[in-house]
Amino acid sequence: MIGVDMTPQMVAKARENARKGGYGNVAFRLGEIEQLPVGEAEVDVIMSNCVINLVPDKGRAFREAFRVLKPGGRLMVSDIVLTGELPEAIKNSVEAYTGCISGASRWEEYLAAIRAAGFEQVGIVGENTFSADCIVADPTARAETQGLSEAQIEEAVAAFVSVRVQAVKPGG
Repeated sequence: MIGVDMTPQMVAKARENARKGGYGNVAFRLGEIEQLPVGEAEVDVIMSNCVINLVPDKGRAFREAFRVLKPGGRLMVSDIVLTGELPEAIKNSVEAYTGCISGASRWEEYLAAIRAAGFEQVGIVGENTFSADCIVADPTARAETQGLSEAQIEEAVAAFVSVRVQAVKPGG
């Protein structure tokens, strides 16, 4: 297994956790998802959990995943996608961006970027919605929605979902 992170601190933490756990079959590399520190056709599976939303050029990230996967390799990502419009206060929020909300794409665009990279069998295999209670219970989210009416918060929450998407690189 190869883990990639863009911060030296997270790579160091991952290495330390692997050492503490006695995991010898893992490696961690410093890099970015748009330019993975991995050779061409070297990887069997790519998993990502709410990282692609942080990338402005999601198409580039998917093309890079395609490059490093072996023929027949699989992509499995979990991310936030938009199903509607976010209020301006959330769209322009740094906290909402780092929380994977304001950087989200429309789900149609997200899936189209995966297909455009060359993947086949692209599909949503799971979906989770959120409730307004999630916003109210989270201090950061609550601060971001301060000043919004209950109806506006409900509308904002309805504008995004968490999806699990799988795809396959042809040729396997």
